[in-house]
Amino acid sequence: MNDLDMDSLLGDAEDEGPSRRRSRGGPSRRQAARGRKRRRRTRRKGAAASLIAVVVIVAILGGGGYLAYNWVRGVMIPKDYTGQGSGEVTIEIAEGASAGQVADTLAEEGVVASARAFINAVDAAGKGASLQPGSYVMRKQMSAAAAVLLLDPEHRLRSSVTIPEGHRLSKIFTTLATATGKSVDEFKEAARGDLGLPEYAKGKLEGYAFPATYELTPKMTAEAILTRMVDRFNETAAKDDLEAEARKRGFTPHEIMTIASIVQAESGNHEDMPKVARVIYNRMTLNPPMLLQMDSTLMYGLNKYGIAATNAETQSNSKYNTYKFPGLPPGPIANPGDHAIQAALHPAKGDWIYFVTTDPAKGITKFTASEAEFWKLRDEFNRNNQ
Repeated sequence: MNDLDMDSLLGDAEDEGPSRRRSRGGPSRRQAARGRKRRRRTRRKGAAASLIAVVVIVAILGGGGYLAYNWVRGVMIPKDYTGQGSGEVTIEIAEGASAGQVADTLAEEGVVASARAFINAVDAAGKGASLQPGSYVMRKQMSAAAAVLLLDPEHRLRSSVTIPEGHRLSKIFTTLATATGKSVDEFKEAARGDLGLPEYAKGKLEGYAFPATYELTPKMTAEAILTRMVDRFNETAAKDDLEAEARKRGFTPHEIMTIASIVQAESGNHEDMPKVARVIYNRMTLNPPMLLQMDSTLMYGLNKYGIAATNAETQSNSKYNTYKFPGLPPGPIANPGDHAIQAALHPAKGDWIYFVTTDPAKGITKFTASEAEFWKLRDEFNRNNQ
């Protein structure tokens, strides 16, 4: 069939009259009119129903407006206390806690009336990103806005404790116990746990509790505190490339830390540390090797403190008695800082095999390669300590 024939057929279909359309199932004019009347009646009924609903709402608001307001308010506005609250409760914000988790904690502890009220207050104050982990003293039944203010990082409960370079572990435990209110035994027990010590530490904390200033919170356990100190050591060891540098010198990292602890104990100041380290290396590499004869190692083995061992003390059978046993003691005798570690890794150049702290009060140490000069320095020490 060509285009002309198709157009003719379509045109014929469009020109069909009413009788032709009815014969194909289309509605009559009378039926269409009846449909329009039914639609008008439906619209009138719907409008009437809407009007009735409006009247009911107006009646409720007019006759019981207060109840209706409270119902709407309870649905749309979260519960919240007013004022600054009363009493005290310590809240701990965990590391990585979200605002929602903090809100739930505050609601559970009775600090705020609802978690939603706190979240809204945080959003309003723009403090969502400033919630910091730690312990905070809050009040019971305080407004969410007031709770946000008390969670400022400046209000965290915290205490700082400084661990000086060269302290023995026993003294560190006492310092930490005093600062935290825990017992020394708690720290001794924690030291036997998994603190993240490097393998070369051989499970011993002495030498690896890094001296620094630490910020502590009331809920930190003894294990958490010691772990933080070991973490600081591990960071320092990585910075100093301790393992690789120890291999370059022909020592293990544990031996380097033992040398560093002796350097720390024997030095009067940072400037002397590389020289003290050189004396240690020189004595061990003499042919034959020379005993280290360090009072600091002997006193550690005797669990004493002192800078001048007696003849009787030098007869001790402790493996830390370097007057009797050659080479290094079994392990660190204190917890050295970074200066001492650096000195152990990078000793000064020199031929010294003796040093004497001639004036301990002023921290004056003198070095020599001559035994005769050494005895003169000992005499000077004795005169300054009469």
